[in-house]
Amino acid sequence: MDRNYHVFSDGRLERSDDTLRLVPDDGGEKQYIPIENAEAFFLHGQIDFNTRLMSFLNDRTVALHVFGWEDYYSGSVMPKRGQTSGKTVVNQVRAYEDSQHRRQLAAAIVRGSIHNMRTNVVYYNGRDHDLDGVIEDLEAAAERVEESLPVDELLGTEATARKAYYRSFNEILPSEFQLTQREYNPPPNEINSLISFGNSLVYANCVSAIRATALDPTISYLHEPGERRYSLSLDLADLFKPVLADRVLFRLVNRNQISDDDFETELGSCLLNESGRKTYTKAFEETLERTVDHPELNRKVSYQYLMRLEAYKLKKHLLTGEKYEPFQRWW
Repeated sequence: MDRNYHVFSDGRLERSDDTLRLVPDDGGEKQYIPIENAEAFFLHGQIDFNTRLMSFLNDRTVALHVFGWEDYYSGSVMPKRGQTSGKTVVNQVRAYEDSQHRRQLAAAIVRGSIHNMRTNVVYYNGRDHDLDGVIEDLEAAAERVEESLPVDELLGTEATARKAYYRSFNEILPSEFQLTQREYNPPPNEINSLISFGNSLVYANCVSAIRATALDPTISYLHEPGERRYSLSLDLADLFKPVLADRVLFRLVNRNQISDDDFETELGSCLLNESGRKTYTKAFEETLERTVDHPELNRKVSYQYLMRLEAYKLKKHLLTGEKYEPFQRWW
């Protein structure tokens, strides 16, 4: 798989011959960033760029993901799709408009999401943590997932499961990183800031994964399609947040690789500073590059490739009717 590049400095990103050049606002040394084998660029600083750069990235099929104030995902500059298929989009819309079909897909996503939350809790249960109650609540939520339920009730079930899941954070993490309540607009403390930042990275990577297929990223099944978001990426991100964002969070905090010094508080919000973002994104990208033995492909695949596989599985279901089985961590 191609790799992601994260840019934290403020300045101007521009084309320089056949590569990219970052010109810092502070007059510092210009940085050259390779374009070869790039999947996407993540812009965390205040970056200027022009249409010449956009055309260059489009020709190289590289995406730009922009993170704005408070490190919220602001949007993407997406290149032309790797594939286009009117048949795929037509079938995607038909599945959305068919209430029974949409419920089936939404229920599958919720089941997968709860399963992946549960695997995290099971992993830490017994490692000097008592999480039996959380596991029971997650299993009870999973039993309530039925394809006959309206989509809004399935969303509510997933939200109830996630609320139970977040209770485990206070057992897994040290006392200075306690989660009393999930808040994100803006995040008021360190743990909420870490969760929000990690979730945004998962979402953006799912946007890139969907781009590689002929799927339309705005047509979704669990989350309601909206005019200003890639709602299908929200669907897929729910499957991968426990495996990617949360495990990175647990690892960094419990190993003291993230501390109070990696945050800054301003206007009632608590955000990762540049040092904290660099630490988190480095661990996140290392996790994306990890590989596991895939039981069906009979070869090792990276965590990053698992997201692309998920988009292809959904596409195959829509085109062939093959049952869609959501990603569920097996290792």
